[in-house]
Amino acid sequence: MSTTNSSITIDEIDRALLNEVQSAFPVESHPFRILGARVGISEQETLSRVDKLRQAGIIRRIGASINSRALGFVSTLVTATVPADQLEDFVSVINSFPGVTHNYLRKHHYNVWFTLIAPSEQEKKTIIYQMIDKTGVELHDFPANRIFKIRVDFKF
Repeated sequence: MSTTNSSITIDEIDRALLNEVQSAFPVESHPFRILGARVGISEQETLSRVDKLRQAGIIRRIGASINSRALGFVSTLVTATVPADQLEDFVSVINSFPGVTHNYLRKHHYNVWFTLIAPSEQEKKTIIYQMIDKTGVELHDFPANRIFKIRVDFKF
């Protein structure tokens, strides 16, 4: 069975590869060789398939997920009320800050929400002030009191 994304067809090998990449990516000198062996294909075919899935936007990134709190970093949820005609510019500026992990639009008075991770509480405050200065938009900081991490693996 295969599934068609608007531009590519995903077969059973792609599905198996996606499951391996998201749940059990090997930290080895030749990770794609190992992934390929797990699903029964060569290292080169694995690289080609992963590249195809990345170019199609199915794989957005491959990288480590670090527990920033264990390293002493602080995190916060930040909100803003941004007029519709300023959204694109606002998000572009916010995304230019390295500590912003993601942002999203909500149907609410505070329509833009984003997470920010910084090395310290003081650095977090400094970054937020810089964001306000660059955007002219008031920001509201909701520091994390308790962290809930929900692991989500999509079974393909």
